[in-house]
Amino acid sequence: MSHKIYTTEAIVCGSRANNTSDKAFLLFTRDAGMLWATARSVREERSRQRYALQDFSLIKVSLIRGKSGWRIGSAEGELNYFRGARSDTREARAAIAGIVRLLRQFLHGEISHGTLFDDTKLALEKAKEESLQHSDLLDIFSLRLLHILGYIAVTPELEGYITAQEWWKLPSLSETASAAIEKAKQVSHL
Repeated sequence: MSHKIYTTEAIVCGSRANNTSDKAFLLFTRDAGMLWATARSVREERSRQRYALQDFSLIKVSLIRGKSGWRIGSAEGELNYFRGARSDTREARAAIAGIVRLLRQFLHGEISHGTLFDDTKLALEKAKEESLQHSDLLDIFSLRLLHILGYIAVTPELEGYITAQEWWKLPSLSETASAAIEKAKQVSHL
């Protein structure tokens, strides 16, 4: 019996060890949303996938849906955002970890979010830059994430942050926007 293979881009949002040499990975994929997938023998030294499947990595992955869930057939690492950030900028690495933490907190289930995936890739890429105000980037990304997921509606005060093409260049959030984020987090119960 043959299984269909799905090849997609993904961001590795976390991992946990299984058995002796297996590992399960939390992947935010462009086409299937947030899912757990297992890779066999990936913790062994001879594994070719072990370096591609590191946390905070952007990868091209082939997934196979089996009886017990998703399995990783192959993975090709494109870049690791955390390692790509300058080592002397703690703010950049904190912003990258904060973006992934938001994804883990608010995304559940296999629902495709193409726009959110593009926003996430852009936010992670911009977080590596030292000239940016990382706290503002994280705040605006939070607002956009919560809007895409349906927790924040477009209002005249928030429209500029939600619809802007170059949103990472926008100034700090207003008090109204910060209050909308806090209210959305309370309403979501996550």
